[in-house]
Amino acid sequence: MRFIFKVLVLIFVSQSVMAQDLMAERIRRVPAKKRSIYFDSGIFHNGGPKISSTIKAVRHSYSESRGFERVVIDFETKEIPRIYGYISNQHKKVYLDVFNTKLTKNVGSFGKSKFVNNVDFYPIEDDSLSMEIKFKKNVNVDVFYLKGPGRLVIDIKG
Repeated sequence: MRFIFKVLVLIFVSQSVMAQDLMAERIRRVPAKKRSIYFDSGIFHNGGPKISSTIKAVRHSYSESRGFERVVIDFETKEIPRIYGYISNQHKKVYLDVFNTKLTKNVGSFGKSKFVNNVDFYPIEDDSLSMEIKFKKNVNVDVFYLKGPGRLVIDIKG
């Protein structure tokens, strides 16, 4: 009986060791202005207010002279709602949870992009959603937000 218990514990521990350890990731607070600090992995959040909002657009532009592509998520409120995000170069994605937020039906196609493959939305509940931004290759990002109207800005370098 002890042997079976030890084997089960060993199996459980070995599986959790192989899982991704988000507790070891660096956690960054999203600033209210561009700082040109690019990172390729880790957790970020804005510690934002508990406000209800709606995503009205996701747009992007690439500037060869500046050397990065800018993705902007436009909100209908003056400030952005509470967000938590994670960038994973292993999966070539940014995962983003946006709380107390809905998605308008007219958020259209993302179009062609230098670094972004696609943007997918996953409504979690009636008022919260998750987003995935899938990249074509490993990238570095600089994340910040702007007020009046609220915008989350993700600058991407390849």
